Amino acid sequence: METIPIQLNDWLYTPLGEPRGYIQPHALTELWFHTGTKCNLECDFCLEGSSPSSKRLATPKLTEVKPYIDEALALGVEQFSFTGGEPFLAKDIIDILAYASQFKPCLVLTNATDPLLKRFDALCELQDKNQHPISFRVSIDSPDEISHDRGRGAGNFAKAFIGMRMLHNRGFNVSLARHIANNEDTNKVNQQYQHLFELNGLPSNTNIVAFPDFLPPGALPDVPHITTSCMTRYQTDEQRKNYMCANSKMIVKKHGQLQVYACTLVDDDSDYFLTTSLTKSMKQKINLKHHRCYSCFAHGASCSEQ
Repeated sequence: METIPIQLNDWLYTPLGEPRGYIQPHALTELWFHTGTKCNLECDFCLEGSSPSSKRLATPKLTEVKPYIDEALALGVEQFSFTGGEPFLAKDIIDILAYASQFKPCLVLTNATDPLLKRFDALCELQDKNQHPISFRVSIDSPDEISHDRGRGAGNFAKAFIGMRMLHNRGFNVSLARHIANNEDTNKVNQQYQHLFELNGLPSNTNIVAFPDFLPPGALPDVPHITTSCMTRYQTDEQRKNYMCANSKMIVKKHGQLQVYACTLVDDDSDYFLTTSLTKSMKQKINLKHHRCYSCFAHGASCSEQ
């Protein structure tokens, strides 16, 4: 088969000239907002490359976010979710959550350390008057404190559990995000986390969301290419409908403008910039070109908790 030049057709074809696998969006059930890549921590494994000085993605304001919340509501959205960076470094995050939670449940991904603790009283005030729940997913990479703090800094394992415990005791729903280690014994790892939950006064059945190593932004690992044939041979229509890019979108701020991207994992590739309109973005099929798309194909990885 004739090889098609990658630089001309990389979005549509694999290097061998086969049509790429794709997802056709069918609904907008979850809308994600990226609060920017600024973070109080600087982890070398961060899939967003976040740090205290990072400006790769900017932080949106409430006035910029509101029109997208309103448009999403008109499209039947069921949940608003927020990720970063560290969302609690965003100046308007409490006001944004106050507006969004009037209409639908919200989920916030956080490291649950100093920025969240500084906003805790404001979150409690918001919880007392909002109409829909705000939930939190806390990143605790390993059940081993030394391993976690090796990546995130000394003392942050303990701080994260303090944050989780404070949120739980105040009535917020909490879950945990962790890394999947190579050749791990998943049942053993989950049991270690469950023991930590019990030690910290958290429900032993607290939800755990496990992720493979997505690598830093711009990484180009050698993973298999997903073809149209792969998608129809190995996956059912129902499986394809469960891809995040089939039922969610991500709003990021780049170059001073809010933009719609296909999902939470591909904002380092401009090919996944769809449009500035949520409505128009739902009509565009998503080609599975990004190396992180292979995680969804092979492992069913998803950032959603819906």
